[in-house]
Amino acid sequence: MGDNKTNEGSANLTYSYFPGCTLKNKAKDLDMYGRLSAQALGFNLEEIEDWQCCGGVYTTGKNEIASKLPSVRALAASRDKNQTLVTLCSACYNVLKQVNDDMKNDENTVLHVNNYLKQDGIEYNGETKVLHFLEVLRDVIGWDNVKKAVKNPFKGKKIGAYYGCLLLRPGKVMEFDDPENPQIIEDFIKAIGGTPVIYSQRNECCGAYAGFEDPSIPQKRARAILDNAQDMGADFLVTSCPLCRYNLIKNKGESNLDVIYFTELLAEALGIKENADA
Repeated sequence: MGDNKTNEGSANLTYSYFPGCTLKNKAKDLDMYGRLSAQALGFNLEEIEDWQCCGGVYTTGKNEIASKLPSVRALAASRDKNQTLVTLCSACYNVLKQVNDDMKNDENTVLHVNNYLKQDGIEYNGETKVLHFLEVLRDVIGWDNVKKAVKNPFKGKKIGAYYGCLLLRPGKVMEFDDPENPQIIEDFIKAIGGTPVIYSQRNECCGAYAGFEDPSIPQKRARAILDNAQDMGADFLVTSCPLCRYNLIKNKGESNLDVIYFTELLAEALGIKENADA
């Protein structure tokens, strides 16, 4: 992971695209700027027809089949088009990747899911490759080619990457980056001309889900993350997780750090954000 690759042959490359529910309402910017940036960099995101919510949270309960079915339908639809499945949302990526792993390796899940879906003429066994948008930039387009496309570099800006949990864990299933010392978002920041800020809380949980039980937990976690990033000199944070962004902004307290979707930064760097906002 992390090697630059040329975008030879990537022009007009089309991926199946799973936007997920949040990108249709609270996180429209993550979706809009991602689509426009993909076009500017020479690849297309073809939204899957009739997709349903991925489930929101991956469940480890082996008998919980119903929550996996929407993800399997999306994975099968991508397989049937002979396309890789791409998503922008950290939560959707986590769920799709873990369900896909189940459909490759868990015989019980495969049996029950396929028994249920055969009424729709679907049989799926983990054939689809799942990528996050950032992986497309790294592994298909290549950071050097992203850098070449930048028109408005973020010179002088110190930017902190916030990974959170869902992109990185469980590491053996996600295989997104080193879960203890990830570099992909820092490499993204460098490609758009910014200076990445390394801080210890960048891949720690923001605590958002714990808020259902105890609201003080996400408050403490968010402030620890923001304070740590600010102490290390960050001007703002960048993320791909709508839930993390919501939680960090809601619980920022006295911090003056903004939290921005990486696609918005990319669109601005590529010189297409102004047209999108018009």
